[in-house]
Amino acid sequence: MTSPSFASVAQSSPEQGSVSPQDVQALHRSLFTLDSHIDIPWPDRDDAFSLTSDRHVDLPKMQRGGMSAGCFVAYIGQGPTTAEGHAQARQQCLDMLDAINRMQGEHNGVTARVCSTVAEIDAARAAGAIAVIPAVENGYGMGEDLAMLERFRAKGARYVTLTHNGHNVLADAAIHRPSLGDEPQRHGGLSALGRDAVAEMNRLGLLVDVSHAAKSTMLAAVQVSATPVVATHSCVRSLCDHPRNLDDEQLDALRASGGVIQITAMPAFLKPKPEEGKRTAGVADFVDHIDYVVRRIGVEHVGISSDFDGGGALADWQDATQGVNLTAELMRRGYDRSEIAAFWGGNFLRLLDRAEQVARG
Repeated sequence: MTSPSFASVAQSSPEQGSVSPQDVQALHRSLFTLDSHIDIPWPDRDDAFSLTSDRHVDLPKMQRGGMSAGCFVAYIGQGPTTAEGHAQARQQCLDMLDAINRMQGEHNGVTARVCSTVAEIDAARAAGAIAVIPAVENGYGMGEDLAMLERFRAKGARYVTLTHNGHNVLADAAIHRPSLGDEPQRHGGLSALGRDAVAEMNRLGLLVDVSHAAKSTMLAAVQVSATPVVATHSCVRSLCDHPRNLDDEQLDALRASGGVIQITAMPAFLKPKPEEGKRTAGVADFVDHIDYVVRRIGVEHVGISSDFDGGGALADWQDATQGVNLTAELMRRGYDRSEIAAFWGGNFLRLLDRAEQVARG
């Protein structure tokens, strides 16, 4: 794949290119389109097939929006790192993975399959079914029990986000939680257990997700993981100075490892807060971050996520029906079909496939 030149990308603007709505729709519908980070409501409402849900992402909305696949996450907020806290987190995580596994079958004219391998994802696409890919957000969900990772994988999980906001027993988070007794650092990156967890994730074919992780954690994960790491929902720190974003050193480490950053639709991660007024962001701001990553480390290291139903939403990408607006913006900036396909899922699938290869030995 050939990237747009530095000059063409740097000077791009929403007005630069002209593309017809028909051409945009045709391209968007022809692509494999994957959103790498979507939350589910909890306690679960079992409304993924509903035609009237208030979710930003449900399966009918995905079908209407031409979305092929989504990583739905069992999100566990950080709590106390005690035996009781860990037991509650483990059970909630398993219950949420069970809820994600119920998001399959045929209802209301929509067919979905839970997919735990790239081959299953490919088969779902060939059959015209939406691929539902389970994942776990926050290693707190395993507590101190490495055997939980195998249980997560058995329920179809394809990645585990090492931390959320607040340190856990595996690693330091980008945002510490004084309300939980956190100091700015707890382990100085990955703990010994965290390193063992990364090795176990490599053995099982689980991607190591470094979104939410402290820089020290992310750089350590890159060094110890046998599989390239992924940031499933993060943005670029040079464009928006937020502790959740990756700086240039981290992007360079990601490239060296073969990893991917999935830009996400969080206005707070995309644009600095104005001195006056409310912060807003749109797909043009989102694609600015894709442009930056392309210039810095290449087309093959960046993808797309929404963080819908977890706080993500843009002025012109409010739910799963509007992903075509991103495709339109990418086309206006001069990206070709192969590049847009890489952003919309090809790069992420490559990492899933690599994780399976490493797991097979």
